[in-house]
Amino acid sequence: MAPITEVEGRRVALSNLEKVLYPATGFTKAELLHYYATTAEVLLPHLRDRPLSFLRYPDGPDGQLFFTKNVPPGTPEWVTTAEVPRSEGPARMVLVQDLASLMWAANLVTEFHTHQWVAVDPGEADRLVFDLDPGPPATVVHCCEVALWLRERLAADGFEAFAKTSGAKGLHLLAGVRGSSSERVSEYAKALAVEAERAMPKLVVHRMTRSLRPGKVFVDWSQNAARKTTAAPYTIRARAEPAVSTPVTWEEVERCRRADQLVFRAGDVGPRVQDHGDLLAPLFERRRAATLP
Repeated sequence: MAPITEVEGRRVALSNLEKVLYPATGFTKAELLHYYATTAEVLLPHLRDRPLSFLRYPDGPDGQLFFTKNVPPGTPEWVTTAEVPRSEGPARMVLVQDLASLMWAANLVTEFHTHQWVAVDPGEADRLVFDLDPGPPATVVHCCEVALWLRERLAADGFEAFAKTSGAKGLHLLAGVRGSSSERVSEYAKALAVEAERAMPKLVVHRMTRSLRPGKVFVDWSQNAARKTTAAPYTIRARAEPAVSTPVTWEEVERCRRADQLVFRAGDVGPRVQDHGDLLAPLFERRRAATLP
């Protein structure tokens, strides 16, 4: 029987604590749970009120990976859920609102992926996102160059952009937005991706076509669609090592000269939070969100 831990008055079963999830580093499930418990203060605001998709990897990144969008079987009754619209009809999804539900979800061994809208108002987007994905031999260094261009272009339209690593090989840009549907935000994001390709044709591609992407940065604007999700800030990724989608400063983006400069693992995040706090905290300030031109 899995040991039961009490978290904020809730009984949470935490199983297979000694299981090695990341053989390359020996990182165990207990260490993963410890990471989420100690990062909850900055992670939870980015999950709260947002229906979650779980990319589960219970046997580690080398095992089976599968998405869970609906409420998983066995979900405790005290975990908050919400009905959300889908093209095929309404569905019920999990909301991670507190530490207890975070630890329950983390015990499933999952990446956390969020929509760019909150459950109470699925018709209005409150985030704009670009996923900058380098096609080898391009690296995150090239993503940084594109990110700096997009930062300035977004600023021209009144948006304040923030950056985080994807936790894989690329970079994510986020900005607060208000008063627009996901469809409108997607249209705007696509227009900027096209503009970036025209400005930097040797570096940027806005289409997903694989044959176009070697040596270029794919500016993925499509994750603004209402049905799409993006890896949440501070989530551990199902990669060879326990890399984390980590907020970064613009100074770090400007100084990036090597691919390994913007790689952060679970053990790196705590000290960064102590030094910087949550670099994405301004996204929660409604007054700093902008409207589409």
